[in-house]
Amino acid sequence: MKKTYPILLLVLNLFFVACNNKKQDSKTPDTPKVENPYLGQKPPGLTPELFGSDIVSTENHLEIEGVFAPDMKEFYFTRQVKGGVPKTHVIQYKNDRWQELSAAPRTGEVFISPDGNTMYLGNEYKERTDSGWSEQKSLGPLFEKIPVMRLTASTTGTYVFDERDTIGTIRYSRLIDGKREEPKTFGKEINTGKWIGHPFIAPDESYIIWDSEREGGYGASDLYISFRQKDGSWGPAINMGENINTEYEDAYGSVTPDGKYFFFHTVHLSRGSFAESHANIFWVDAQIIENLRPKE
Repeated sequence: MKKTYPILLLVLNLFFVACNNKKQDSKTPDTPKVENPYLGQKPPGLTPELFGSDIVSTENHLEIEGVFAPDMKEFYFTRQVKGGVPKTHVIQYKNDRWQELSAAPRTGEVFISPDGNTMYLGNEYKERTDSGWSEQKSLGPLFEKIPVMRLTASTTGTYVFDERDTIGTIRYSRLIDGKREEPKTFGKEINTGKWIGHPFIAPDESYIIWDSEREGGYGASDLYISFRQKDGSWGPAINMGENINTEYEDAYGSVTPDGKYFFFHTVHLSRGSFAESHANIFWVDAQIIENLRPKE
């Protein structure tokens, strides 16, 4: 009988631990996984493919600026029907399926911070609340006079953004000891050519992607990438190649928050009018970025 007491105590201890864990689980349930990620689309390889054919990318409309939220449960993009106003569409994974939530007049180019709590819209932003997104707010005096199109942010809060003008200028602003610094201009590695815009800064700030018209390109705007060097400087602009760039306007590059896929859009201008053009969103395996990274 003496040997049964330790066994009984062990069993009782395991029972109480299991009950305690069950209580904790009921208070903090696991976040449901997305069973059919990327809108249920089959992932591409190293050749770009249309994203969301007949869901996002359609035949006769202009669809651009596609981005996922960090939890990969929301996809934002802009659609403009010929003759209409551009609208921001939201497709959300809810109740175990993808469904379109809303479509509202576009108020800026959407980018969501790596922590998922802030939606940047040019030189304004929204904050995520329990009931959705807050009203738009100004980024403050440092940005009020800059006509920002796209602003992206790194994990440490560095802003990288463009300016809406003929040439285009890409700038950055860091958080230093909790204070936002005055925006500064990147060097000629990035700010060369014309129509320079739509930057994307990697969450870890290891590279920047943007689009521009430069000598030696494939046609209209091409997508370029610059990698951070060991000394902290930025390396030369690398054209992302003929597999990505075309004779048309290729722009708005970004990488999904899970780091797996590269998104961009291609615009076929019609009679020089953007509103009358046809555009679609494409995606490709993000390995293409590593293939471009200079070998040490």
